[in-house]
Amino acid sequence: MASAESTRTRILLVEDEPAIADTITYALTTEGFEPIWCATGQAALAALRRTTFGLAIVDVGLPDINGFDLFREMQAHWRVPVIFLTARTSEIDRVVGLELGADDYVPKPFSPRELCARVRTVLRRVARSTVADSPAPLVGSPAARLAAGPFEVDDERKTIRYHGRHLDLSRYEYRLLKLLVQRPGRVFSRDDLLVQVWDDPASSFDRTVDAHVKQLRAKLRAIYPDADPIQTHRGLGYSLKEGL
Repeated sequence: MASAESTRTRILLVEDEPAIADTITYALTTEGFEPIWCATGQAALAALRRTTFGLAIVDVGLPDINGFDLFREMQAHWRVPVIFLTARTSEIDRVVGLELGADDYVPKPFSPRELCARVRTVLRRVARSTVADSPAPLVGSPAARLAAGPFEVDDERKTIRYHGRHLDLSRYEYRLLKLLVQRPGRVFSRDDLLVQVWDDPASSFDRTVDAHVKQLRAKLRAIYPDADPIQTHRGLGYSLKEGL
Protein backbone atom coordinates (compact mmCIF):
# COMPACT_ATOMS: atom_id res chain seq x y z
CA MET A 1 0.00 0.00 0.00
CA ALA A 2 1.31 3.46 -0.87
CA SER A 3 2.22 5.67 2.07
CA ALA A 4 0.59 9.07 2.49
CA GLU A 5 3.73 11.09 1.85
CA SER A 6 4.45 9.27 -1.42
CA THR A 7 1.04 9.85 -3.03
CA ARG A 8 1.39 11.73 -6.31
CA THR A 9 5.00 12.68 -5.61
CA ARG A 10 6.81 12.90 -8.95
CA ILE A 11 10.25 11.24 -8.95
CA LEU A 12 12.90 11.88 -11.61
CA LEU A 13 14.86 8.70 -12.36
CA VAL A 14 18.09 9.21 -14.31
CA GLU A 15 19.43 5.75 -15.21
CA ASP A 16 20.87 4.55 -18.53
CA GLU A 17 20.31 0.81 -18.03
CA PRO A 18 16.72 -0.04 -19.13
CA ALA A 19 16.46 -3.21 -17.04
CA ILE A 20 17.40 -1.36 -13.84
CA ALA A 21 15.16 1.58 -14.78
CA ASP A 22 12.21 -0.77 -15.35
CA THR A 23 12.72 -2.39 -11.94
CA ILE A 24 12.93 0.95 -10.14
CA THR A 25 9.98 2.40 -12.08
CA TYR A 26 7.82 -0.59 -11.16
CA ALA A 27 8.80 -0.38 -7.48
CA LEU A 28 8.18 3.37 -7.27
CA THR A 29 4.82 3.07 -9.04
CA THR A 30 3.78 0.26 -6.71
CA GLU A 31 4.61 2.50 -3.74
CA GLY A 32 2.38 5.27 -5.10
CA PHE A 33 5.03 7.54 -6.62
CA GLU A 34 4.95 8.94 -10.15
CA PRO A 35 8.35 8.11 -11.68
CA ILE A 36 9.59 9.74 -14.88
CA TRP A 37 12.57 7.96 -16.46
CA CYS A 38 15.38 9.67 -18.36
CA ALA A 39 18.28 7.70 -19.81
CA THR A 40 20.71 10.64 -20.09
CA GLY A 41 21.69 13.72 -18.15
CA GLN A 42 20.58 16.06 -20.93
CA ALA A 43 17.15 14.42 -21.02
CA ALA A 44 16.92 14.89 -17.25
CA LEU A 45 17.73 18.60 -17.52
CA ALA A 46 15.06 18.97 -20.19
CA ALA A 47 12.54 17.21 -17.94
CA LEU A 48 13.42 19.51 -15.03
CA ARG A 49 12.73 22.54 -17.22
CA ARG A 50 9.26 21.18 -18.01
CA THR A 51 8.17 19.55 -14.75
CA THR A 52 8.42 19.91 -10.99
CA PHE A 53 9.85 16.94 -9.09
CA GLY A 54 9.79 16.04 -5.42
CA LEU A 55 13.03 14.05 -5.61
CA ALA A 56 15.58 12.74 -8.13
CA ILE A 57 17.40 9.40 -8.26
CA VAL A 58 20.60 9.90 -10.27
CA ASP A 59 22.99 7.25 -11.52
CA VAL A 60 26.59 8.47 -11.33
CA GLY A 61 27.70 6.58 -14.46
CA LEU A 62 25.62 8.21 -17.20
CA PRO A 63 26.64 8.00 -20.89
CA ASP A 64 26.68 11.75 -21.61
CA ILE A 65 27.53 13.48 -18.32
CA ASN A 66 28.95 12.40 -14.98
CA GLY A 67 26.22 12.14 -12.35
CA PHE A 68 28.14 14.46 -10.03
CA ASP A 69 28.31 17.12 -12.77
CA LEU A 70 24.61 16.67 -13.44
CA PHE A 71 23.96 17.18 -9.73
CA ARG A 72 25.90 20.46 -9.75
CA GLU A 73 23.87 21.68 -12.72
CA MET A 74 20.64 20.69 -11.01
CA GLN A 75 21.53 22.43 -7.76
CA ALA A 76 22.36 25.63 -9.62
CA HIS A 77 18.77 25.91 -10.89
CA TRP A 78 16.45 23.58 -8.96
CA ARG A 79 16.24 22.71 -5.26
CA VAL A 80 15.50 19.01 -5.71
CA PRO A 81 16.69 16.44 -3.14
CA VAL A 82 18.89 13.80 -4.80
CA ILE A 83 19.74 10.18 -4.10
CA PHE A 84 22.80 8.93 -5.97
CA LEU A 85 22.59 5.45 -7.45
CA THR A 86 25.84 3.86 -8.58
CA ALA A 87 27.91 0.73 -8.96
CA ARG A 88 30.84 2.54 -7.33
CA THR A 89 31.30 1.38 -3.75
CA SER A 90 34.53 3.10 -2.68
CA GLU A 91 34.36 5.49 0.26
CA ILE A 92 35.77 8.39 -1.75
CA ASP A 93 32.83 8.29 -4.19
CA ARG A 94 30.39 8.28 -1.29
CA VAL A 95 32.23 11.18 0.35
CA VAL A 96 32.20 13.18 -2.90
CA GLY A 97 28.47 12.65 -3.35
CA LEU A 98 27.61 13.63 0.21
CA GLU A 99 29.97 16.60 0.22
CA LEU A 100 28.26 17.93 -2.88
CA GLY A 101 25.04 17.97 -0.85
CA ALA A 102 23.29 14.78 -1.97
CA ASP A 103 20.69 13.44 0.42
CA ASP A 104 21.60 9.75 0.16
CA TYR A 105 23.83 7.30 -1.71
CA VAL A 106 22.70 3.80 -2.72
CA PRO A 107 25.28 1.39 -4.18
CA LYS A 108 24.36 -1.30 -6.70
CA PRO A 109 23.20 -4.02 -6.35
CA PHE A 110 20.32 -2.83 -4.21
CA SER A 111 16.86 -3.86 -3.08
CA PRO A 112 14.08 -1.90 -4.84
CA ARG A 113 12.13 -2.01 -1.59
CA GLU A 114 15.08 -0.49 0.28
CA LEU A 115 15.45 2.22 -2.36
CA CYS A 116 11.76 3.14 -1.98
CA ALA A 117 12.20 3.25 1.79
CA ARG A 118 15.13 5.63 1.38
CA VAL A 119 13.06 7.81 -0.97
CA ARG A 120 10.33 8.06 1.68
CA THR A 121 12.91 8.86 4.37
CA VAL A 122 14.47 11.69 2.35
CA LEU A 123 11.04 13.14 1.51
CA ARG A 124 10.09 13.12 5.20
CA ARG A 125 13.36 14.84 6.12
CA VAL A 126 12.80 17.53 3.50
CA ALA A 127 9.21 18.06 4.69
CA ARG A 128 10.35 18.38 8.33
CA SER A 129 13.17 20.77 7.48
CA THR A 130 10.80 22.95 5.43
CA VAL A 131 8.42 23.24 8.37
CA ALA A 132 11.27 23.79 10.84
CA ASP A 133 13.02 26.44 8.73
CA SER A 134 11.94 29.71 10.30
CA PRO A 135 13.72 33.03 9.81
CA ALA A 136 14.79 35.35 12.61
CA PRO A 137 12.62 38.46 12.03
CA LEU A 138 14.01 41.95 12.55
CA VAL A 139 12.17 45.08 13.65
CA GLY A 140 10.56 46.70 10.65
CA SER A 141 11.23 43.69 8.41
CA PRO A 142 8.70 41.19 7.03
CA ALA A 143 8.65 37.96 9.09
CA ALA A 144 10.23 35.98 6.28
CA ARG A 145 13.13 38.39 5.69
CA LEU A 146 16.45 38.81 7.44
CA ALA A 147 19.13 41.41 6.75
CA ALA A 148 22.68 41.51 8.09
CA GLY A 149 25.18 43.86 6.47
CA PRO A 150 25.44 43.01 2.76
CA PHE A 151 23.25 39.89 3.14
CA GLU A 152 19.50 39.72 2.57
CA VAL A 153 17.75 36.41 3.31
CA ASP A 154 14.31 35.71 1.86
CA ASP A 155 13.24 32.55 3.65
CA GLU A 156 9.95 32.19 1.77
CA ARG A 157 11.81 31.93 -1.53
CA LYS A 158 14.88 30.27 0.05
CA THR A 159 17.17 32.84 -1.55
CA ILE A 160 20.01 35.04 -0.33
CA ARG A 161 21.30 38.25 -1.89
CA TYR A 162 24.84 39.50 -1.34
CA HIS A 163 25.50 43.17 -2.07
CA GLY A 164 22.16 43.15 -3.88
CA ARG A 165 23.01 40.21 -6.15
CA HIS A 166 21.31 36.82 -6.06
CA LEU A 167 23.44 33.84 -4.96
CA ASP A 168 22.90 30.48 -6.69
CA LEU A 169 23.03 28.18 -3.68
CA SER A 170 22.38 24.50 -3.12
CA ARG A 171 19.97 23.57 -0.31
CA TYR A 172 22.75 22.99 2.21
CA GLU A 173 24.71 26.06 1.11
CA TYR A 174 21.56 28.12 1.69
CA ARG A 175 20.97 26.68 5.15
CA LEU A 176 24.63 27.06 6.13
CA LEU A 177 24.90 30.70 5.05
CA LYS A 178 21.52 31.56 6.54
CA LEU A 179 22.62 30.18 9.92
CA LEU A 180 25.83 32.25 9.86
CA VAL A 181 23.94 35.39 8.78
CA GLN A 182 21.46 34.96 11.64
CA ARG A 183 24.25 35.08 14.24
CA PRO A 184 27.13 37.34 13.11
CA GLY A 185 30.19 36.79 15.28
CA ARG A 186 28.94 33.50 16.72
CA VAL A 187 31.52 30.73 16.21
CA PHE A 188 29.86 27.50 15.09
CA SER A 189 31.86 24.30 15.39
CA ARG A 190 31.70 21.79 12.56
CA ASP A 191 29.53 19.56 14.74
CA ASP A 192 27.17 22.50 15.40
CA LEU A 193 26.83 23.10 11.68
CA LEU A 194 26.30 19.43 10.85
CA VAL A 195 23.53 19.13 13.45
CA GLN A 196 21.78 22.40 12.56
CA VAL A 197 22.16 22.34 8.76
CA TRP A 198 22.27 18.74 7.56
CA ASP A 199 19.24 16.41 7.58
CA ASP A 200 21.32 13.39 8.60
CA PRO A 201 24.47 14.62 10.37
CA ALA A 202 25.46 11.11 11.42
CA SER A 203 26.12 10.15 7.78
CA SER A 204 28.12 13.32 7.03
CA PHE A 205 31.72 14.27 7.74
CA ASP A 206 33.68 17.30 8.96
CA ARG A 207 34.99 17.54 5.39
CA THR A 208 31.40 18.05 4.26
CA VAL A 209 31.24 21.35 6.17
CA ASP A 210 34.66 22.46 4.91
CA ALA A 211 33.69 21.69 1.30
CA HIS A 212 30.48 23.71 1.54
CA VAL A 213 32.25 26.66 3.17
CA LYS A 214 34.82 26.58 0.36
CA GLN A 215 32.04 26.63 -2.24
CA LEU A 216 30.27 29.49 -0.45
CA ARG A 217 33.46 31.55 -0.33
CA ALA A 218 34.00 31.06 -4.05
CA LYS A 219 30.46 32.27 -4.80
CA LEU A 220 30.84 35.28 -2.51
CA ARG A 221 34.21 36.23 -4.04
CA ALA A 222 32.68 36.04 -7.51
CA ILE A 223 30.42 38.95 -6.48
CA TYR A 224 32.77 40.91 -4.19
CA PRO A 225 36.41 39.75 -4.59
CA ASP A 226 37.91 42.04 -1.94
CA ALA A 227 35.95 40.64 1.01
CA ASP A 228 35.92 37.33 2.89
CA PRO A 229 32.94 37.53 5.25
CA ILE A 230 33.23 33.92 6.50
CA GLN A 231 35.95 33.60 9.13
CA THR A 232 37.83 30.39 9.93
CA HIS A 233 38.67 29.81 13.59
CA ARG A 234 41.31 27.09 13.59
CA GLY A 235 40.35 24.18 15.77
CA LEU A 236 37.02 25.81 16.56
CA GLY A 237 34.87 26.35 13.46
CA TYR A 238 33.41 29.18 11.39
CA SER A 239 31.64 32.49 11.90
CA LEU A 240 30.35 35.44 9.90
CA LYS A 241 32.31 38.64 10.47
CA GLU A 242 30.57 41.27 12.55
CA GLY A 243 30.15 44.84 11.39
CA LEU A 244 30.14 44.09 7.66
